[in-house]
Amino acid sequence: MPPPPSLSSLPIEIVLEILARVPKRFHPTLSCVSKTFRRLLRSPEIHKIRSLLRRDSLFICFVGKTDAQWFTLRRAENNNPTTEKNHFVSIDLAFPCQTEKEPSVVAIGAEIFFICGSFYPSSAMWVLDSRTGTFRRGPSSRAARLCKSVGVVGSKVYVIGSYRDDEIHVESFDARTNTWELAPVPEDQGWWSSDATVSLNRKVCALHFSSDANCYDTRDGSCERLGLPKGERLWRSRTGAYVMNNVLYVYYARFGLMWYDSEMRLWRVVNGLSHLNKVRSVAMAEYYGKLAFLWEDEVGVSGGTKEVWCRMIALERSEEGVDGIAEASQLLGSVPRGYILRHCLSVSD
Repeated sequence: MPPPPSLSSLPIEIVLEILARVPKRFHPTLSCVSKTFRRLLRSPEIHKIRSLLRRDSLFICFVGKTDAQWFTLRRAENNNPTTEKNHFVSIDLAFPCQTEKEPSVVAIGAEIFFICGSFYPSSAMWVLDSRTGTFRRGPSSRAARLCKSVGVVGSKVYVIGSYRDDEIHVESFDARTNTWELAPVPEDQGWWSSDATVSLNRKVCALHFSSDANCYDTRDGSCERLGLPKGERLWRSRTGAYVMNNVLYVYYARFGLMWYDSEMRLWRVVNGLSHLNKVRSVAMAEYYGKLAFLWEDEVGVSGGTKEVWCRMIALERSEEGVDGIAEASQLLGSVPRGYILRHCLSVSD
């Protein structure tokens, strides 16, 4: 009896069409199947197919004194080469919890998780389905706590926070089983409040404007310090750091876009991007295999608004480090001048 057919026996074009339709949250698992799958899942061809299918989008939030404005960045339905292919659209997104001013927000697949407890202890969590625009109340965590840092590792949301005894604890929410559980207690019981939080090498890293990053290993609770470039205040918003293909990138107005070389344990500047705008409020997220680089511009803008711009940057590893190729800038739209760029989330179906 002949063996059943496998993906490897199919034409590469068919394999790409199949893989492009697999939800992106399963890509890390598929990458472990074979080197071929890992290469195909990172190839430009698969991102072109996903782009035609309009599978990915960005959810971008600007926060004012009393409210927040949310926008999406999506591929246009008709990819006419004479028009802009990305649409920046305002959406009506009213967070149901009126007592929580600024929840911690992360995304897994097509769902966005709003973790309460930024200012007052809370066990509440809300989940937004980005496909329908509807909120649902998620399971409550085991106890009310002050939320310090939140990161995503695989299908789990890790919440680092303090309880009544002020000791730092960690809980994880498994998006697949819809359950909370205790995670290893961090060895470092120091300062976990962060200006930005990223996940790198299965670690949740709390980044600080004026000092180093503190990284918590989700496997055993061990902690380590990650030195940040010195000599300039880091990004003004929480969105100036991003991990893509397990490489940490940060943006400095003085140095430009930098990446962390984990083997050499040093920071290096991304090559080829000396012409990037010298800006201070930026956001970064993955968008169809490229780094979406967003920034605000108030110069020359009249009235009470400021412009929001974007450039797509292709990043490739080379012998010299990481090379960046930036597309032309695109004016996305405008927001009130008093609003602050707070969240930029990569969401995929």
